[in-house]
Amino acid sequence: MDIRKRFGKRVKELRQARGLSHETLARLVEVDTSCISGIEKGEWDISIEMIQKLSIAFQINISDLFEGLELFEVP
Repeated sequence: MDIRKRFGKRVKELRQARGLSHETLARLVEVDTSCISGIEKGEWDISIEMIQKLSIAFQINISDLFEGLELFEVP
């Protein structure tokens, strides 16, 4: 699975675990709801600034956003 899709799945899991809607998360990170949807679907390349905003919104360390993700795929 593509890293953007895996990261998006993680963002969705964190959002849902905290009971946040797309609208609420979008407001917290100062983007449109379509951006949040695109991130969760793995359709967007996001900046380090967005990663920082997401970690702040979820009240976690940046590294925790990547928890459980396999960053390297072994062929």
